[in-house]
Amino acid sequence: MFDLTGQKALVVGVANDQSIAYGCAKAFKAQGADLAITYLNEKAEPFVRPLAEELGADIIMPLDVRSEDQLDALFGVISEKWGRLDTILHSIAFSKKEDLHGRVIDCSADGFGLAMDISVHSFLRLIRRAEPLMPHGGTCMTVSFMGAQKVVDNYGVMGPVKAALEAAVRYAASELGPKGISVHALSPGPLKTRAASGIAEFDVLLDDAAKRAPTHHLATIEDTGAYAAFLASREAFNVTGGVHPIDGGYSIIG
Repeated sequence: MFDLTGQKALVVGVANDQSIAYGCAKAFKAQGADLAITYLNEKAEPFVRPLAEELGADIIMPLDVRSEDQLDALFGVISEKWGRLDTILHSIAFSKKEDLHGRVIDCSADGFGLAMDISVHSFLRLIRRAEPLMPHGGTCMTVSFMGAQKVVDNYGVMGPVKAALEAAVRYAASELGPKGISVHALSPGPLKTRAASGIAEFDVLLDDAAKRAPTHHLATIEDTGAYAAFLASREAFNVTGGVHPIDGGYSIIG
């Protein structure tokens, strides 16, 4: 029903073949998009580069979102090679372990600021650089979690951080809507990803989600990718500013 042939998509956040970002990249490619894929650093490159090459990515570059130089270099190459950008997928988050595993009220100011910078403001930095490359519209997506909207045991400081991310999505969607640029938050339910492994007792949450979700199935990176590919299509041009649960209905259960 929809086609991304010829679209140019930047995917930030691939860590391995279980990453949400990888599921989205696969879906974009399957629908015909050309890809730019980033990896965090030299340590991450051996895990990410083979996946990017397997998907035929046109651009494979390092990106630590705290580095203005690396952001400038990435968007410089995108501008030179493609001349435009249609889609951004931002799937990165970070918190110091001591802040993630402690009480929210005990989170350090530095730790809170770092989590907000990497998990939230980096999305805005990407959008700001992408905006000039989207003169005919585009799609910007990030990844949230239900802990943004209600308390999830052991999710800690990432709850307030993801809440801020969802608010940022709404404001960015309002500001960029007149230019035809949509902004979204994908909100998969609990997933077995490397990032999730840092959350204490996450296996308990996975088991609970599988039992209580109306479908009795955990979300997969393929589920998330399929939804992201739809949002990247022109058929979804009039959808923006939302948080999209992809969780088998788990989030509707009290």
